[in-house]
Amino acid sequence: MEEGTSKSPSNCASTVDYGDADPFQWDTREDCQVRQILDRVADKWSLLVIALLDNRRLRFTELRREIDGVSQRMLTVTLRQLERDGLVKRTVHPVVPPRVEYELTPLGGTLHATIQSLVTWTEQHQQEIAQAREAYDKREAEPV
Repeated sequence: MEEGTSKSPSNCASTVDYGDADPFQWDTREDCQVRQILDRVADKWSLLVIALLDNRRLRFTELRREIDGVSQRMLTVTLRQLERDGLVKRTVHPVVPPRVEYELTPLGGTLHATIQSLVTWTEQHQQEIAQAREAYDKREAEPV
């Protein structure tokens, strides 16, 4: 690795070509496309939108009602980005007043399955994580 180039997930290291490098070193790849995609699909609002659109179409107002705490602007931005990435399809129905519905694309559906696996893992291990947090907090609270 070149001097001054970080391997930190928060820093893009596009100055190094690793060819067939370890696939988990995604942060070292040119333009950090994997990190950019992960940043998009793993953010708080995107995960909720993808989960809510599983096997159904929802209007903007329905999504906003279902997602506690999301602003109109943030939901609009999230939906546009997911649409741009090919994960969500936006359909405008030619009626008055206009009716717009959102649904997952086939690609978005594959992501939903992945998210569901992550949720399942979290549910299976939440007690272990809670115990680890408790043990850590106890260790950190002890005087040195």
